[in-house]
Formats: sequence, structure tokens, C-alpha cells
Amino acid sequence: MRLRARLNRLVRDFFDARGVLEVETPVMSRAGNTDPNIASFTVEFGGRTDGAPRTRWLRTSAEFPIKRLLAEGIGDCYELGRVFRDGEAGGRHNPEFTMLEWYRVGWTLDPLIDETAALVQAALALVGREATLRKASFREVYREALGLDPHTASIAELQAAFAGDIDPEGLTRDDWLDLLMTHRIQPALPAGQLLAMHDYPATQCALAKVARRGDIDVAERFELYLGPLELANGYHELTDAAEQRARFERDRALRAGRGVVQPPIDEALLDALAAGMPDCSGVALGIDRLLMAMLGTGAIADVLAYDFGRA
Repeated sequence: MRLRARLNRLVRDFFDARGVLEVETPVMSRAGNTDPNIASFTVEFGGRTDGAPRTRWLRTSAEFPIKRLLAEGIGDCYELGRVFRDGEAGGRHNPEFTMLEWYRVGWTLDPLIDETAALVQAALALVGREATLRKASFREVYREALGLDPHTASIAELQAAFAGDIDPEGLTRDDWLDLLMTHRIQPALPAGQLLAMHDYPATQCALAKVARRGDIDVAERFELYLGPLELANGYHELTDAAEQRARFERDRALRAGRGVVQPPIDEALLDALAAGMPDCSGVALGIDRLLMAMLGTGAIADVLAYDFGRA
């Protein structure tokens, strides 16, 4: 708890020195996260609604309301707060956890990667540790680790590289790429290294812009790993409202095919994008994951006052 308090203070000092404003946004929203791989909690409001929906969705990140603030002209800002994800409880996951999310107006990904690494390095210094930064593309990492090109390899080649006992039924190309990352590449990432892996396949764009790199389209996003532990996920943010709506609708169609709940689309976010959100890059960093790395533990319960089982 004392180390967490020191880390929170470091985060606030870090951004205050850089002129980045701390903000607070709603935890409950009319809209949910449509990402097919993330499940949201809902709560029912018992008071007067004047026709508004009683069902509210607990945020899985602060991204959507912060983007609305960016469209209003708030400028560089961050939020340090609790977020909630249903069904995620275990050694490295807790249904409620702390996320740091920040946005830099007019920035591309490269300076944001440097800033994210600087913050993590400052946090590690609190416990007398260091880490060097390496930047590498998605293609470079997979070629070095597995000897294949993740953008052009066939599903059969990806399956062969996995070489594990798993039922392939229903697994997509991106599923195989994820499995290779979590089972083959991540465990072998060297301790003491911060790996910023960027230029993901365009099919994994999420809320990032897509750009052309030579012979391929890539998602302008990065993930930051400290050794085998994933800490942060950053995007050169999509600002096109029509494209964002199309991605939301694709998410909902995929959810429908899986027979799972389809959260309502965040129309307020789409309105903000249509009104004109500035070009920016943003990143979300898991504070509990960072504390786990600082303390050298693989159990999230070790960095919480009370984990889900004891809450």
C-alpha cells in the first residue's frame, strides 16, 4: 500500500511537470464497450430517470469520456482511476483494477512510446531497478522469434509455429497470432527490457488509425512489455466518426454471432468525433501490473489491499 501511494504520487508529479492535466470522468455510462473480447458489468439505477435508461455500464476504461473532453478542447490530459471488467479474475486479473490513461494532442506514437517508457523507468527506480527500451515492429518481433512473417504467413504456418495441443475449431488468423504471442514469444522476452512493439496487423486496429507501411497496411498502435509482462497499450487515435461507427457495428455483429450481450454504442463519443476531436495519441497503462513488476510478483493479489476473493 505504501509503494502504491508512492507510485500514485510519482504519476501525478510526472504529468504535472509536463503540463498534462488530471481529469475525472464518469464510472457509469449509458454506453458499454463493444470490444468482443471484453465483458462489461452493468448496474441498475433505482431513482428518477426522466426517460433515460436505468441500465448503466461500468467503464472498462476511461477512453470514451476522455475523448469527449479532447473534442471539447481540454488539451493534454490523464486519468488515474478504477475500471471494471467482468469475468476477469485469477492470478494476474482482478475484476476491478487501476488504470492510468493519458492523451497527447498532436503527437505521433514515437514520442508517446518514449514518454511511456520514461514513466515506467521512473517507477522502477523507486525500487532500485532499471530497464532499457527497445522499439521493434510486430513483423520484426515475430520474424526474430519464430522465423515467419505475421502479415503474410498462412494459418497453417501459424498453427505449425504454435506446435501446441489446442482445438483449432473456430480460431481466426488473429487468434493464432495472439496465441503465438502469449505462448511462444512473451514468455521468452528478456527481463530488464522494455519492448515497445508497434505496427500491428490492420485487422487488430481496435481504435487506432490504419496506415500504409511499404507492402502492408498496419494499425498505428503499440504495446509495451516489461520482460514477459504486458503493461500498456497505445494508439494513434482514430478520429473518423463514420469509421468508428463501422468498427462498433462490426464488434456488435461478432458479439451477436457468439451469442453474447451487445452493449449500446456510445453515441456521445461518435458525436464528439464528428464535431472534431484533435489528432492525438493515447495510452492506457495498468497500475496493478506495474506494481507487480516493481515487486517481482506474478500474483495481482500481492499488490491489492483485498483481491476479488476477499473483497
